[in-house]
Amino acid sequence: MEPLESPFKIILGSSSIARRKILSEMGYEFTLMSADIDEKAIRTEKPEELVMALAKAKADAIVSKLQTSKDMTPSVLIAADTAEGNPKRHIVEDKDAEPTLLITCDQVVVYEGMIREKPESEEEARQFIKGYSGKHAATVSSVLVTNLKNGFTKGDFDKVEIHFHEIPDHVIDKLLEEGLVLKVAGALIIEHPLIVPYVKDVQHLRL
Repeated sequence: MEPLESPFKIILGSSSIARRKILSEMGYEFTLMSADIDEKAIRTEKPEELVMALAKAKADAIVSKLQTSKDMTPSVLIAADTAEGNPKRHIVEDKDAEPTLLITCDQVVVYEGMIREKPESEEEARQFIKGYSGKHAATVSSVLVTNLKNGFTKGDFDKVEIHFHEIPDHVIDKLLEEGLVLKVAGALIIEHPLIVPYVKDVQHLRL
């Protein structure tokens, strides 16, 4: 797909492979920036409040970086992505370009009433995935868009419940060997080719 002609520049403040892939498949060009925040320092009891607070904290951190940067012109645009998480990059020369929209996101998994973030070890990731086998979990995701011209922000969250078939141990072994599940909330990537056959049902919950 050819990049879309857009009246604005986009910064994606997320390392998520899935989020990069979504924007790439829509044809948008965008710049990646990392917020580098201590996510564990931000705590709330409700998952909906947590993902929104984390998205806001990421936005604040990136805005601060941009304000202190000597060169705010993005030079690396991500035009495509791959399932392996290796984005194809191309360098552009655009001295007049100034990013105007910042997109930050967050996601947690809720399982049996407990909030799950990124697993801290391979063993914890294994326990997470084995727990989903034959049961269900929910993802709570946030998106926050910040207009860097005027500071206006708009965000929201959604919740999706996923029901699973039994997940064989050999599939879990392959997921852990590959390693992507170690970098995502709840060690859960429902669009992963190894997991897709074991997703029984996906329900978008009304909020």
